[in-house]
Amino acid sequence: MILTFPHMGNIYLAGKILLDGLNVDYIIPPISNKKSLEIGSKISPEEMCLPFKIMMGNYIQSIEQGADTILLVSSCGPCRFGEYSELQVRLLRKAGYDVRFIVADLPDQLRKDSNILDIKALFKEVVVSNRERAKSILRGIHAMNIIDDLEATAHLNSGYEEVPGESKKLLKRALRESYKEDNPKRAVAVLKEYQRKIHGIKIDTIKKCPLKIAIIGEIYTIIDGFSNLNIEEKLMDYGVSTSRRLSASWWIKDSLLKLVKLNGIQTKDFSKDYLPYWVGGHARECISEAVMAHNQLYDGAIQIFPSGCMPEVVSKAILPSISRDKDFPIMTLVMDEMSSDAGYTTRIEAFLDLLERRKTPCTI
Repeated sequence: MILTFPHMGNIYLAGKILLDGLNVDYIIPPISNKKSLEIGSKISPEEMCLPFKIMMGNYIQSIEQGADTILLVSSCGPCRFGEYSELQVRLLRKAGYDVRFIVADLPDQLRKDSNILDIKALFKEVVVSNRERAKSILRGIHAMNIIDDLEATAHLNSGYEEVPGESKKLLKRALRESYKEDNPKRAVAVLKEYQRKIHGIKIDTIKKCPLKIAIIGEIYTIIDGFSNLNIEEKLMDYGVSTSRRLSASWWIKDSLLKLVKLNGIQTKDFSKDYLPYWVGGHARECISEAVMAHNQLYDGAIQIFPSGCMPEVVSKAILPSISRDKDFPIMTLVMDEMSSDAGYTTRIEAFLDLLERRKTPCTI
């Protein structure tokens, strides 16, 4: 078995650390780019959202490099993400790709197919002991937590740095150096070392008063740099401090809390006045994060989601009410395969100009 999986931001690095520990052969597809999108768009229904098409491109690029087993994810609920696995299986087979599929949260209608397996099949291929298996899983989760902390710290501190651009350089170096390591323990050690360095960057919270912007919206497009035209990097270059609540480690924690019905307490509390019902995806998270950003004295928020994302369309319709009620600027960016870097850069710069004109002196 040679396993592959789709990209979503820097999750591939934690996946590599996990699979190296499990001693499973794998192929990581090339970092998502225009070619990935073009390949995926050719065999995807036109009306499907951007993440679907990019993921299809990731799968095909890995298959062409020798992967024979694809790890898919599934779900249930109003978001079309729940139907991804079944449709992707059908499309890949129709295109002539004879591979096996391992589907997390496998839908009942796919269980009769001998080439479509549930997540247990992955662990049947693992030859390491149960103890080492558990350690590898925990190590992968720990790596994901460190990566998310590195990103969050770099994005938040970028507006306060004494040496502009230092956080961005360290973040890229951390990911690059860790990826080179085939020993999972050493890879985590590299991440920890850069975590120490990035937390040690000198910042000035007295003299500097940067714009603070919350990044909200659909989880894939706000995490994946290619999908959102690297908006977080752009804002770092502009000296803006940003925060993004949704991340892979947040999703893991939320999923575990869901087992004991303790997930989303804060989300429900802050979204109840505008969206008291669950409508799928992360629509309620989007609404609650906009309200929280206002309460935390952020200067504004940017909602990002792929064209056709049903839950985020609901959020988009509600956000103007929050903006009006709380006098809180919110800009929405809708992403698809035709999105232009130049066009969105112009919109972002105009939004930053608006926030600068409204900015009041910092309160420390």
